[in-house]
This record gives sequence, structure tokens and C-alpha cells, in this order.
Amino acid sequence: QVQLVESGGGLVQAGGSLRLSCAASGGTFSRYTMGWFRQAPGKEREFVAAILWSGDNSDYADSVKGRFTIARDNAKNTVYLQMNSLKPEDTAVYACAAASWVRSAYGLRTGYNHWGQGTQVTVSS
Repeated sequence: QVQLVESGGGLVQAGGSLRLSCAASGGTFSRYTMGWFRQAPGKEREFVAAILWSGDNSDYADSVKGRFTIARDNAKNTVYLQMNSLKPEDTAVYACAAASWVRSAYGLRTGYNHWGQGTQVTVSS
């Protein structure tokens, strides 16, 4: 199955930007819908963004709309999360996830059964 490794996290001041990357290996990357989720200490994991396996559609949590952009580069087997105008409340461990294209009928927020370990994003005030 597909293995996922995130990178690009770090410490940034409020208003700054970070670009997360998720490198996939194994499986066929172009046939996976890819998503980003985050979990802050003491909080439940929440959906952040996703991009359809075909790249033709994307979805964002209301809290990040207009600030975050998800993209994929199938040639590099990588999905990105460009995060702009970061806020302290964006602080969390960000993990990427993969869902088989056959699950796309259920939407872009569910069906993920492959997960990366996560990368820490800390936004200071």
C-alpha cells in the first residue's frame, strides 16, 4: 500500500506562510484522493483540505478557505498544502492521508485509510 511522509512543518509567526509536502510511495498516486488533516493537543482531528484523485476538484474546511491551497504533482508523487496568513489557531500536527479513487463517491472528507505520521506546525502570536 501507499506510504506517506510529510515535511515542511515548523515554527512561523502569525501572518506568515508555510508549504507542507506529502511524498507518497507505493501504490498508484494518481488514483488516490489526497487529504490534509490536523490535530491540536487535546483536540479531535479535523479535516483541512483535500484534492480529488483526478485533480479536478478540491475541498476546504471553512476555517482555512481563502488561506490554504492544496495541490498535487503526480510526476513527483507529492501533494502540497500551501498555508498563508497563518493564525495561532492553525497550530497542530498536520497529517496527509490517501483514499482510493473508488471512494470518491462518498465525498472528499471521508474514506481515508492511509496516513502519514504528521508534521508539526506552530504559529506564534
